[in-house]
Amino acid sequence: ICLAINITNCPNRCKGCHSPYLQQDIGEILRPESLDILIAKNKGITCVLFMGGDANPNRIAELSQYVQEKFKLKTAWYSGSEKLPDTFAFNYIKIGPYKEEFGPLNKRTTNQRLYKKEEDGNIVDVTNVFWNDSEVSI
Repeated sequence: ICLAINITNCPNRCKGCHSPYLQQDIGEILRPESLDILIAKNKGITCVLFMGGDANPNRIAELSQYVQEKFKLKTAWYSGSEKLPDTFAFNYIKIGPYKEEFGPLNKRTTNQRLYKKEEDGNIVDVTNVFWNDSEVSI
């Protein structure tokens, strides 16, 4: 069960963005203390998902590490970046701007990728778990 946290001030401006209001600089600064409160209010979560944060990826990585160390929860990041961050501080990361002509993660034609950090530290592309085996590629 994920606690999804929307991070504003997105610089990507993807055409067809599902949350264009996140392009604005609104809300309050996400601090460790804010995470403490949010996690305490949401019993039963197993993962904290950061949605956005491309304006300051290093800060998102720091907050991810904080959650993992203090709460022993998994973390994930949905980023519009086209490349993996230098520091992979997440259990999962989805990268790639939404491009309507390629479709979302559940289409084999997608430009977006989902990566998982394995126990041994290897980073594995797991995008295919979203694909329907009966889907035909053209």
